[in-house]
Amino acid sequence: MLFALVVLAVSPVWAQPAKFGVPSEIAASGPADQAEGARILGEFRQAGIAGDYWLAFELRVMPRHGAERTVLGALLGTRGPGGPLSRLTAGDGLWLIASGPMPDAWTLENGTAVATSPAQGLAGTGLTVFDLQMPFLYWKDFTYEGQARVRGRPTDSFILRPPAGLPVPVPELTGVRVLIDTQFQAMVQAELLGAKAEVLKSIALLDLKKVGEQWLVKSIDVRDHRTRDKTRFTVRAAALDLTWPDALFTPQGLTTQPPGVPADQVVRF
Repeated sequence: MLFALVVLAVSPVWAQPAKFGVPSEIAASGPADQAEGARILGEFRQAGIAGDYWLAFELRVMPRHGAERTVLGALLGTRGPGGPLSRLTAGDGLWLIASGPMPDAWTLENGTAVATSPAQGLAGTGLTVFDLQMPFLYWKDFTYEGQARVRGRPTDSFILRPPAGLPVPVPELTGVRVLIDTQFQAMVQAELLGAKAEVLKSIALLDLKKVGEQWLVKSIDVRDHRTRDKTRFTVRAAALDLTWPDALFTPQGLTTQPPGVPADQVVRF
């Protein structure tokens, strides 16, 4: 899940600003050590929120034309044997999303869990199942471009390419550029690239929030560069160190009401 993959608990002595934005220059320079890139990417894949958690969020839909609107939602997260598992509600919809090397997703329709496409948008927003799964982080065909700077901060830049014959939910997608902050181990930005290396869609980290000793994503922009529509994901509250029943994170468990979140563990942003 997106939130598990872009977050890592860091030392409390880290005290630099937690603001990120669209880089003005992302070109990496110099020869890049591909073995070192493989090590960096491997460590990043293992990063995530420690334990089970709950997030309350809003999706602010900002189309290029037409009125803005806001969709409220909540997310229950854990880590399964194959990677992060997320049970997510947004508007009237409910999804179970599995990330990792073998991503999968289900939604509830007429009281029954059914498999859903990675291209499905959440509650009519620009945020899709594919954006949340981020399967590209596990694609084996990659090039480490070396270090690039994002607003003065060093990042490691990668190009990851989809496996041959794999259907992709974004037309013309040939690869994804991923920029990982070298100190935070947070994904600063992902750019979905077309046949001419043009950016089709981007996912950009805007803010982080510290809850206890854990840094969490606070806000992310998902921008369609073809339509110029944008969806902003913002976390409004979080509860960490929870324990969810395993059955909640199965397709059959989508019909089960989850336990309530203890009020004394909720941190509001």
